[in-house]
Amino acid sequence: MPLLVKNVRLIDPAQGMDTMGALLVEDGLVAAIGDTVAAEQLRPETEILDGRENILCPGFIDLHVHFREPGQTARETIETGCMAAVAGGFTSVCAMANTKPVNDSTAITQLMLNSAAKTGLCRYFPLGALTRGMAGEELADYGTLKNAGCIAFSDDGNPVMNAAVFRKAMEYTEWLGVTIAVHEEDKNLAGSGYMNEGATSAALGCPAIPASAEESMVSRDIVLARHTKSHIHFQHLSTKGSLETIRCAKKGGLSVTCEVTPHHFALTDSEIKRFDANFKMNPPLRTQADIDAILEALADGTVDAIATDHAPHTYDDKELELANAPFGIIGLETALPLTIELLVNRNVIGLSRAIELLTSGPAKIFHLDKKGLGSLAVGNPADFTLFDPSATIRVDRAFIKSKAFNTPFKDWELHGKILGTWVGGKRVFDGNSM
Repeated sequence: MPLLVKNVRLIDPAQGMDTMGALLVEDGLVAAIGDTVAAEQLRPETEILDGRENILCPGFIDLHVHFREPGQTARETIETGCMAAVAGGFTSVCAMANTKPVNDSTAITQLMLNSAAKTGLCRYFPLGALTRGMAGEELADYGTLKNAGCIAFSDDGNPVMNAAVFRKAMEYTEWLGVTIAVHEEDKNLAGSGYMNEGATSAALGCPAIPASAEESMVSRDIVLARHTKSHIHFQHLSTKGSLETIRCAKKGGLSVTCEVTPHHFALTDSEIKRFDANFKMNPPLRTQADIDAILEALADGTVDAIATDHAPHTYDDKELELANAPFGIIGLETALPLTIELLVNRNVIGLSRAIELLTSGPAKIFHLDKKGLGSLAVGNPADFTLFDPSATIRVDRAFIKSKAFNTPFKDWELHGKILGTWVGGKRVFDGNSM
């Protein structure tokens, strides 16, 4: 059925659009968008929805999620992960390869895609492993995995420590026209650390991960990117030094992109004093100086995307003592509220820039813009999100749709409520406040 969403503030950074108007959807595609949609364009059966002057924008795209299927479905399934995604306004998610077994074969890729298709919720794009078994030694079969549906390649939390192997990976993926995404951490420097190295770790006597563990790998891979002329995407950067290096690389004309997470611009390492494993993630929470650097990089364009690194764990997982508990938190449902509250409402960036970081910015990195995603231009898939930036949400179990509830933001009250999410013109989430 055709759909007209009228009386909305349309924000589409890819088109430079910020105007009051309407969106017309026909056959799952954008048929018209703008400040006027002529009555004669409407079919008699067109459903009409009044957006009540709320924000309508392209559906959000998350470059970095862990849905745990196959192998760890007690933590999350593709279905529950997709439910969390659309509740957070995300219409497309890019899933990491660290499943069990690892997504380094077409059989695993197809299993994931089939499971996602059955949910009928958001668009699901798997990343293939960069090396077989994510062991950092032998390259995966990129061509076969790409043909099976993998859109990019990453060993996620297992950085490729062998520079020669990583250089070959960069050369092959560049030839195939796909992106490498990297978690930057020198495992030798990180050791058994589980929080940021600094005054807090010293006071608590906890093994720690120095900023140099991230920064040294960023620098190494910038050198290799310059040598191979390959595109490389840096995941969840967390330190001032890393962002300064990326900024210089971009000024030097290198094809590099980067993402940051809401938890890294929301929280400092002082939270670990609670000894609550919901504040344990990798990269670890850093210092206020690092947060300030992230905010500057978001504002000046150094950062290309906000990603969640959605990493669900069971209650029992996170109830272990801090040293033994797993890294990671969920983040899909809280991404927009934290972005509104901490970036837009505090005048770090404007609303259009915030939406860019969640839509057209990530779409370009993994070439999803070539599929018409990240923008509501006429003819593109009608993937869009409607939200109220002034409405308040509370982060409680009822609010979270993920199977997991390992969040450091429990009981936070934040502005920014998703009212509805549509994929291909079909409503897949209803915020029940229209």
